[in-house]
Amino acid sequence: MAKLVFGMNQSLDGYVDHTEMRTSPVLFRHWIEHVRGLDGSVYGRRMYETMNYWDEDHPEWGPEQHEFAAAWRRQPKFVVSRTLKSVGPNATLVEGDLETAIRDLKDRLTGEITVSGPDLARSLTDLGLVDEYRLYVHPVVVGRGKPFFAGPRPPLRLVASDRIDEDVVRLTYAPA
Repeated sequence: MAKLVFGMNQSLDGYVDHTEMRTSPVLFRHWIEHVRGLDGSVYGRRMYETMNYWDEDHPEWGPEQHEFAAAWRRQPKFVVSRTLKSVGPNATLVEGDLETAIRDLKDRLTGEITVSGPDLARSLTDLGLVDEYRLYVHPVVVGRGKPFFAGPRPPLRLVASDRIDEDVVRLTYAPA
């Protein structure tokens, strides 16, 4: 059975506004390895539309961006949306009952499936389907934006803390 994990970069005050956070080469390498090790990703529409940037090469990319894109393209993507009619390569549109679809996905896959997007993570948290939360805390305060937890924070217990680069710490929590 797969483990469903919600993890994102966030500010000290709990927001996921990526324009305010610096991604160092060490942190970007971490994300490459993370994506390379996934068995799949579940996206909400908005996050999928942001991430499908990686479906096509861009002339300004360096080797690391090409490496990330290759890892992202390889993994199966499952897109939860009521409005999209189709999705791109190696992606499946998730329709119907969300709980049934995600439980089936967890039963069919092994390893780790990531959840991308706070709103989708909230829905899956409310259904009791998220197995782990990873907060990548950056030393910035943005004061606005989309919060990491889109609803009430579930009861959690700290299971690990890791320094990812010179400025970013990953806090890993499991449901209590």
